[in-house]
Amino acid sequence: MLSRTADHLFWMSRYMERAENTARMLNVSYETSLLPQSAAAVEAGWEGILSISELLPSYLALYKTITPRDVMAFMVKEANNPSSIISCLRAARENARAVRGTLTTEVWETQNQTWLEVNRMLKNGEFERDPGQFFEWVKFRSHLSRGVTVGTMLMDESLYFMRLGTFLERADNTARLVDVKFHAMQNDFFGAPNFGAAQTQVGPVPEVAQEFDFYHWSAILRSVSGFEVYRKVYRDVIRPERVAELLILRPDMPRSLHASLNEVVANLALVSHDRESDTLRHAGRLRAELAFGRIDEILATGLHAYLTQFLERVNVLGGRISRDFLMPQAA
Repeated sequence: MLSRTADHLFWMSRYMERAENTARMLNVSYETSLLPQSAAAVEAGWEGILSISELLPSYLALYKTITPRDVMAFMVKEANNPSSIISCLRAARENARAVRGTLTTEVWETQNQTWLEVNRMLKNGEFERDPGQFFEWVKFRSHLSRGVTVGTMLMDESLYFMRLGTFLERADNTARLVDVKFHAMQNDFFGAPNFGAAQTQVGPVPEVAQEFDFYHWSAILRSVSGFEVYRKVYRDVIRPERVAELLILRPDMPRSLHASLNEVVANLALVSHDRESDTLRHAGRLRAELAFGRIDEILATGLHAYLTQFLERVNVLGGRISRDFLMPQAA
């Protein structure tokens, strides 16, 4: 396959996945901002969304203060923000158009219709009227895109590069979501330097903190479609360390880091001609650490430090994949 074609397929899927994950992160922040909490906590939560995507400087260049309305507008419909939902859907559609002959009719029509529909919705003010419904629509279109791709594309290198882009982006975004949300939670109630230390607090947790705990973790689990999964796997009250384990180490949780790396390694192996390549070894080593890791060890050394290192290694892996298979292109 030509590297140019592989590049377009890879980034088409990455941008669609990024749009979905942005919708998920905005939705969980929108829901948690409605809980009883201080104005400072609300602002910190929205600032965290900007930090996830490393967009805080770009946001502050356009807006003077951090408000829910401005952050959502910036992350949904700001054309000059490359990580906004509208920018991601436009980029996904443009990459699909560039390789129209490689895609099935159903895949192309899904991408094109998504782009046309999101423009109509934003023009008609549907996002402002009901942000939650808009975020659900973005998630649905992403699900539809993946389903049509798997259901109609020939199982060859085109499909493998599309899957590779999807799950590399998912691993990156899940790690960012877990890092920011756990970090914000520990600071709100414990003021601990790392999440592991937050578990050593002395004395009972205030009742308001317990109530906030439940709704906070429930919203996070729902943002990754993991609430029912958590209940099925653990059959217990929602505990932060188990939420971390579910989203990081469980191979049967579709949006976990472990499950995402399983897919990355599997699809990378299918397109790699050299089974001993450094890129495949790098991905395999990262997957192995997730397969044999323990959540208590991760928490003991610090969740933030672990996830920061994970994100750095995923970024390196993306660079290696680009160097080996794709045209050089900025994320």
